[in-house]
Amino acid sequence: MKQVRVGMIGYKFMGKAHSHAYRDVPMFFPKVPKPVMKTICGRDAEAVTQAAQQFGWESCTTDWRELLQREDIDLVDINAPSHVHKEIVLAAAAAGKHVFCEKPLALTLAESRDMLRAVEAAGVKHMVGFNYRFVPAVRLAKKLIAEGRLGQIYHFRAWFMQDWLIDPEFPLVWRLQKEVAGSGAHGDLGAHLIDLAHYLVGDMTEVVGTNETFVKERPLPATADAAGGEQARGPVTVDDATLFLARFAGGALGSFEATRIAGGCRCRNAFEINGSQGSVKFDFERMNELQVFFANDPDDVQGFRRVLATDPSHAYAEAWWPPGHTLGYEHTLIHETVELLQAIGEDRQPVPNFRDGVKSQQVLEAVDLSIAERRWVSIQEV
Repeated sequence: MKQVRVGMIGYKFMGKAHSHAYRDVPMFFPKVPKPVMKTICGRDAEAVTQAAQQFGWESCTTDWRELLQREDIDLVDINAPSHVHKEIVLAAAAAGKHVFCEKPLALTLAESRDMLRAVEAAGVKHMVGFNYRFVPAVRLAKKLIAEGRLGQIYHFRAWFMQDWLIDPEFPLVWRLQKEVAGSGAHGDLGAHLIDLAHYLVGDMTEVVGTNETFVKERPLPATADAAGGEQARGPVTVDDATLFLARFAGGALGSFEATRIAGGCRCRNAFEINGSQGSVKFDFERMNELQVFFANDPDDVQGFRRVLATDPSHAYAEAWWPPGHTLGYEHTLIHETVELLQAIGEDRQPVPNFRDGVKSQQVLEAVDLSIAERRWVSIQEV
């Protein structure tokens, strides 16, 4: 295929990020099929019209079912809230469209399995939005592990910390409502950590966790009491923070922390991996760097070294700027889109795909069961 015609459902944060990726891919990765931005969909007619004009889409609609009926759409990009993922994916698969869906794949593990069965039965390509796999420094960590340069992996510790909910007066947006989002920091941020763990270290066998909702109620958006001028409040039905421990099939131990209420942490998606021959450390707030330690270095110069992953030898870097000219968040989405378009052009499944989404959902749900029953839970139990 020389081009892939795209219809996108969703137009806010991730809609803008995905649109940016579709626009930049042809300039920097000219050998992959060209994405053609056919139509964008959203419920608010005025807002989606503005988004279409701003982001560069040919047309817009307020009816995603209409989008799926169009013969000039090859790929459906879903970045709407989590509670509508399943319905749209099932309909897209039935219409024979390739599907890209943001994470978490669904509200529940059962839903995600239904979605996987649907896309596999339809024979379409499917991808899930775990974009942090596509950071060149993370790819370097994967390379070092795969080549055995860190030896036997003993520890994987990871944390994804943000602070956008630290103000108790921040409104009760959809991400704080279980029926729409599925979960809070656990599914929003923890899902990324789980996928990175699977990508870098391998499958987990059992987990034990705990969580907390620190701010129990928040103001309802755009509401006010006519008499007192005070905003009405509603319950927060998801977690503010979830922590869990894990055991990996390969013998490593893992620790995970996801929170949206850690002051001073804007997007601290970070991990440290320790092996018998070395270690690596990564922090997305310094996404171009990987801290690397090798145990076989001479004693007098042992220690972590900073590797700037911007040279042509690093994944995707050759398409961009001269060494040292760093990349940003948007490049993770561009690299992710390159993988998707290449897979469609080569008639193979992209990675990560819905199978990876189901694996992540399985761990999320095992942790939830562990919290509910206050015990270690085998991943196979769910």
